Amino acid sequence: MRKSGRPTMVDVAADAGVSLKTVSRVINAEPNVDPAMTKRVRAAIARLGYHRNAIAASLRSGSRDTIGFVSADLTNTFYMSVAAAVSTVAVGRGMQVIMASSEEDPAAERSLALDLCQRRVGGLILVPAASDQSYLAHEVDSGTPVVFLDRPGHGIAADSVLIDNRGGARAAVAELLAAGHERIALLLDATDIFTMEERQAGALEAFAAAGRIPDPALIVSGLHTPQAACAAMERLLDAERAPTAVFCANNRSTIGALEAILPYGADVAVAGFDDFELSRVLPRRIRIVDYDAAALGTLAAMTLFDRIAGQPGTTSTRLLPTRLVSRGGRD
Repeated sequence: MRKSGRPTMVDVAADAGVSLKTVSRVINAEPNVDPAMTKRVRAAIARLGYHRNAIAASLRSGSRDTIGFVSADLTNTFYMSVAAAVSTVAVGRGMQVIMASSEEDPAAERSLALDLCQRRVGGLILVPAASDQSYLAHEVDSGTPVVFLDRPGHGIAADSVLIDNRGGARAAVAELLAAGHERIALLLDATDIFTMEERQAGALEAFAAAGRIPDPALIVSGLHTPQAACAAMERLLDAERAPTAVFCANNRSTIGALEAILPYGADVAVAGFDDFELSRVLPRRIRIVDYDAAALGTLAAMTLFDRIAGQPGTTSTRLLPTRLVSRGGRD
């Protein structure tokens, strides 16, 4: 007797008195299935009200009705916003999105990307964690378009959709310098990450344009968590010559810096890249390099669908603009 709930292929096989493999062959319209068997399976399907799970089927056998999205970290609110925007565009085109996260592991990136291609997705949006994506050359040559998001890829010709990291950081630090700050700290994640490399370069360009040289003692990198940024900021505040301002190269560093600055009551101007939850209710004013994460996902998805539709032309790199906004405080 069948359990309650939605009928499965196992239920169909039991009702029709055939093997599960036979049911699968009938559902997938494979050739050379005995007509009598086919009739029995279809009768069981009608009797039980069985409906094929198209998404599960595409995950098993692949479908051009799906696209793949390999993120660097789907727990990060930035990538969650991007993923939601990609999904919205895809659903509007009658497509589904298979999402995965490399967790910044180059080997995982390669494995996930190739697995999605082997499932015959219609296209792939990829946030690179590895330094080389030439492993996708065969897939691209075989007609699977790839769009790099947030970071450029290497080793294959593909479109890239990026944030203007360099310009945003340059504008934030230039504003601090124009306000007269002599000692500006820079809090960075690992500088071998493209976004960090670009944001550090933008900050240094602002110093150079102002005829200034930053104090190396005030530049701290490798800060992966708010806790690490907080500890670094506390050390800087305890130094004999503490900074009067700080530029934080991502929202994790901004949160960590504020965790150090606010209890100290330190008079330190804060500018950070990336907005974050509750920034608007902070007890003091900070400056944020802001951008539209959803627009980044939308642009990447639209670029991919243009390529899927066969839009000709050379590959391009498109930059999403940033803007400086105020958060917290009373102004």
